[in-house]
Amino acid sequence: MAIILPRAGSPVDIYSKLRSTNSHARRKNWSNSCSLYNGSKYACVGFEPENNRNFSVWSSLVATPTGEELSISSEKKVYDVVLKQAALVKRKTRNIVDLDVRPDLVLPGTDPVLKEAYDRCGQVCAEYAKTFYLGTLLMTPERRRAIWAIYVWCRRTDELVDGPNASHITPSALDRWEARLDDVFAGRPYDMFDAALSDTVARFPVDIQPFRDMIEGMRMDLRKSRYDNFDELYLYCYYVAGTVGLMSVPVMGIAPESKATTESVYNAGLALGIANQLTNILRDVGEDAQRGRIYLPRDELAQAGLSEEDIFNGKVTDRWRSFMKNQIKRARMFFQEAENGVTELSKASRWPVWASLLLYRQILDEIEANDYNNFTKRAYVSKPKKILALPVAYGRSLLSPASHKQTTLAKV
Repeated sequence: MAIILPRAGSPVDIYSKLRSTNSHARRKNWSNSCSLYNGSKYACVGFEPENNRNFSVWSSLVATPTGEELSISSEKKVYDVVLKQAALVKRKTRNIVDLDVRPDLVLPGTDPVLKEAYDRCGQVCAEYAKTFYLGTLLMTPERRRAIWAIYVWCRRTDELVDGPNASHITPSALDRWEARLDDVFAGRPYDMFDAALSDTVARFPVDIQPFRDMIEGMRMDLRKSRYDNFDELYLYCYYVAGTVGLMSVPVMGIAPESKATTESVYNAGLALGIANQLTNILRDVGEDAQRGRIYLPRDELAQAGLSEEDIFNGKVTDRWRSFMKNQIKRARMFFQEAENGVTELSKASRWPVWASLLLYRQILDEIEANDYNNFTKRAYVSKPKKILALPVAYGRSLLSPASHKQTTLAKV
């Protein structure tokens, strides 16, 4: 979800360094077989507001298709979002202790309706993101509940175009979902899940732009099934995954002893989101092809002597193996950028991030173990490997920013 780079450097720096390898991107798989919209009259917007009057109310990184100039413009677009969120955090730094003494805010867990709303979010997170949920239990109660609320909103947003009602979703449905988001940030929740998020964004310095950008990523999925180059994929990757880091860092918090700049913290959040997306696309090549989608850069496929027909035929060849090696190399570089900064987070928030990073990165190992056959074999991390990763992640979460830098220097 979120991470931090101990060294300074903008998303433009990260992108410029990593774009020279190879790549891909795909929406984060928040969804599963069960929809959060079961029982809802309008699948695209959840529950109707008039049915929820019992809820109290509290108060972009790369690409465009035509060249380097536009690419740099897109990088600046995303960096502007980073700077905006970082500035908001600097202006509105409010720790949990401060919240405890503010008379105008009802603390999570003290209002029965809000408590139920947050508990429901926690149940969803526990069901669909078991390992991450386990890590959140080490966070402070306020941060834990806020992360659950953000997770559920991201999952619901993803299900609009990747869930059981996806075939009925139109651009206007996404427009209504964005208008509903505006209401949530204005303290007008439509349903129980919205109530939890509305309370979260009132407590933490979270900007609305990353949420809007994630919806923009869903719009891209409605109109686009091919990507000409990594620039295009990278922008999509920011929309659907890098945004999660920008949403989460204000909640997870930065370690008091960290010397990193606020901007570098959010840069690292982008890096982990991009890494996860690149991993998703590599894992799901075969599944995407069955849906007529190819989330691989056309120009890099052509350079490797591969065509779209090769993807649809799903045959592992030496050319495919060579192509995949380059894609995996790029994804690992993004993971490395993310790993360099995880320890800048607040100590109580590090474990779920480390667990996510280590487990997701292992998917790349499994693709290699499958001889790069991601057409008919799904790469997954076995339960024993997941269990073994948890204590490793916990051990790394105990490292302070200073000790992590020393460890990194020792490796060099």
